[in-house]
Amino acid sequence: MQLYGALILCMTLHAARGLRCYTCTAADPKSCTDTKSCAFVFNRCFSLRVDGYNMVTKGCQTSLACTGFMDCCEGNLCNSATPTGPGVLLLLLVSSSVFTLSL
Repeated sequence: MQLYGALILCMTLHAARGLRCYTCTAADPKSCTDTKSCAFVFNRCFSLRVDGYNMVTKGCQTSLACTGFMDCCEGNLCNSATPTGPGVLLLLLVSSSVFTLSL
Protein backbone atom coordinates (compact mmCIF):
# COMPACT_ATOMS: atom_id res chain seq x y z
CA MET A 1 0.00 0.00 0.00
CA GLN A 2 2.90 2.37 0.70
CA LEU A 3 4.17 1.70 -2.82
CA TYR A 4 0.93 3.01 -4.29
CA GLY A 5 1.14 6.10 -2.08
CA ALA A 6 4.68 6.81 -3.24
CA LEU A 7 3.68 6.32 -6.88
CA ILE A 8 0.74 8.73 -6.57
CA LEU A 9 2.99 11.29 -4.85
CA CYS A 10 5.60 11.07 -7.63
CA MET A 11 2.96 11.46 -10.35
CA THR A 12 1.44 14.46 -8.56
CA LEU A 13 4.80 16.17 -8.18
CA HIS A 14 5.64 15.52 -11.83
CA ALA A 15 2.32 16.96 -13.00
CA ALA A 16 2.78 20.00 -10.77
CA ARG A 17 6.04 20.92 -12.49
CA GLY A 18 4.91 20.09 -16.04
CA LEU A 19 5.98 22.11 -19.04
CA ARG A 20 3.81 25.04 -20.16
CA CYS A 21 3.81 26.23 -23.78
CA TYR A 22 2.04 28.84 -25.84
CA THR A 23 -0.47 27.14 -28.11
CA CYS A 24 -2.26 28.51 -31.16
CA THR A 25 -2.67 28.49 -34.91
CA ALA A 26 -2.88 32.07 -36.13
CA ALA A 27 -1.81 34.50 -38.82
CA ASP A 28 -0.22 36.89 -36.31
CA PRO A 29 2.35 35.25 -33.99
CA LYS A 30 1.85 38.04 -31.45
CA SER A 31 -1.76 36.93 -31.02
CA CYS A 32 -0.63 33.62 -29.48
CA THR A 33 -1.50 34.27 -25.86
CA ASP A 34 -3.14 30.97 -24.89
CA THR A 35 -1.03 28.63 -22.79
CA LYS A 36 -1.46 25.03 -21.76
CA SER A 37 0.20 22.44 -19.57
CA CYS A 38 1.80 19.80 -21.75
CA ALA A 39 1.24 16.10 -21.18
CA PHE A 40 4.16 14.37 -19.47
CA VAL A 41 5.44 12.86 -22.75
CA PHE A 42 6.11 16.32 -24.20
CA ASN A 43 9.38 17.93 -23.13
CA ARG A 44 9.69 20.79 -25.65
CA CYS A 45 7.66 23.75 -26.89
CA PHE A 46 7.58 24.41 -30.63
CA SER A 47 6.83 27.12 -33.17
CA LEU A 48 6.26 26.42 -36.83
CA ARG A 49 5.89 29.08 -39.48
CA VAL A 50 5.54 28.39 -43.18
CA ASP A 51 6.33 31.37 -45.36
CA GLY A 52 3.80 32.01 -48.07
CA TYR A 53 0.89 30.83 -45.94
CA ASN A 54 1.23 33.58 -43.31
CA MET A 55 0.40 31.14 -40.49
CA VAL A 56 2.14 30.13 -37.28
CA THR A 57 1.44 27.12 -35.09
CA LYS A 58 2.69 26.77 -31.52
CA GLY A 59 2.33 24.02 -28.94
CA CYS A 60 3.93 21.07 -27.15
CA GLN A 61 6.24 18.51 -28.75
CA THR A 62 8.67 15.72 -27.93
CA SER A 63 12.40 16.13 -28.51
CA LEU A 64 12.33 13.18 -30.94
CA ALA A 65 9.83 14.92 -33.20
CA CYS A 66 11.69 18.23 -33.24
CA THR A 67 13.17 18.36 -36.73
CA GLY A 68 14.70 21.00 -38.97
CA PHE A 69 11.46 22.62 -40.05
CA MET A 70 10.26 23.18 -36.48
CA ASP A 71 11.76 25.62 -33.94
CA CYS A 72 11.84 23.76 -30.61
CA CYS A 73 12.92 25.07 -27.23
CA GLU A 74 13.14 23.96 -23.61
CA GLY A 75 11.52 25.71 -20.69
CA ASN A 76 8.17 27.16 -19.75
CA LEU A 77 6.64 29.48 -22.35
CA CYS A 78 9.87 29.57 -24.35
CA ASN A 79 7.99 29.58 -27.68
CA SER A 80 6.69 33.12 -27.28
CA ALA A 81 9.07 34.68 -29.81
CA THR A 82 8.23 34.76 -33.47
CA PRO A 83 10.08 32.00 -35.32
CA THR A 84 12.51 33.35 -37.88
CA GLY A 85 14.29 32.02 -40.91
CA PRO A 86 13.32 30.88 -44.40
CA GLY A 87 10.43 28.58 -45.10
CA VAL A 88 12.44 25.48 -44.33
CA LEU A 89 9.44 23.23 -44.84
CA LEU A 90 9.01 24.48 -48.41
CA LEU A 91 12.72 24.04 -49.07
CA LEU A 92 12.52 20.50 -47.73
CA LEU A 93 9.57 19.70 -49.98
CA VAL A 94 11.28 21.13 -53.06
CA SER A 95 14.56 19.33 -52.39
CA SER A 96 12.82 16.00 -51.80
CA SER A 97 10.84 16.47 -55.03
CA VAL A 98 14.03 17.11 -56.99
CA PHE A 99 15.66 14.07 -55.40
CA THR A 100 12.65 11.87 -56.24
CA LEU A 101 12.51 13.11 -59.84
CA SER A 102 16.23 12.50 -60.37
CA LEU A 103 15.90 8.81 -59.46
